[in-house]
Amino acid sequence: MSEPASISMGIARRYAQAVFDLCRDGGDLSSLASDVSALDAAIRESSDLRDVLTSPLIPREDQGRAIGALADKMGLDAVLANTLRLMASKRRLFVVPQMVAALRSMLADERGELTAEVRTPKALTKTQSDKLSNALRASTGKDVNLDVTVDDRLIGGLVVKIGSRMIDTSIRAKLNALQNTMKEVR
Repeated sequence: MSEPASISMGIARRYAQAVFDLCRDGGDLSSLASDVSALDAAIRESSDLRDVLTSPLIPREDQGRAIGALADKMGLDAVLANTLRLMASKRRLFVVPQMVAALRSMLADERGELTAEVRTPKALTKTQSDKLSNALRASTGKDVNLDVTVDDRLIGGLVVKIGSRMIDTSIRAKLNALQNTMKEVR
C-alpha cells in the first residue's frame, strides 16, 4: 500500500472507530448498519456525491452544506451525520468510502461474520451465491457475506479474497500461469 493510501486508511479507521464506539455504547449498531449500507449505496450510485467527497475545487462550506443535506435527507443517525459534518469541516470527506468499508468490517466482526470480496466475469445467480457462501462458511467456520464485483476481464472462474487469503480460480490466472510455464521451457 502506498504511503498516501496508508495515511488515508488510518484517518478513515480513526473516524470509523469513533462512530462505531459511540453507536455501540448507545446500543444502536443495527441503525448504524442500515445507515452504512445506505451511504455505501449512495456513494456507489452517485457520481455527483463522489465528486463532492473528493473534489478539492468545492469549498469546505459547500461540502459541509451538501453532506449535511444528504445526511438529513437520508435520515442518517445523529452520530454518523455529525461525523460527516465534522469531516467536511476538516476537509476529510475524501476518506468517507474507506470509512464506510472500515465500518462494514467492524460491524461484521461484531456479528461474527466475514466479508469475502468476490470478482466474477458475470453476475452470480442466487444459487451460485448460496453455494459459494456455504462453501466459504464450511472453510472458515463463520458466516460469510459476499461482496460481488463483476470483472469481465477474468473470462471465467472466480477470484475470492477473505482477509489476507486469496483464491484465484480465474481462467485469466490460469492462462498467465501457463504463459509463465511456457517461458521457462524456452
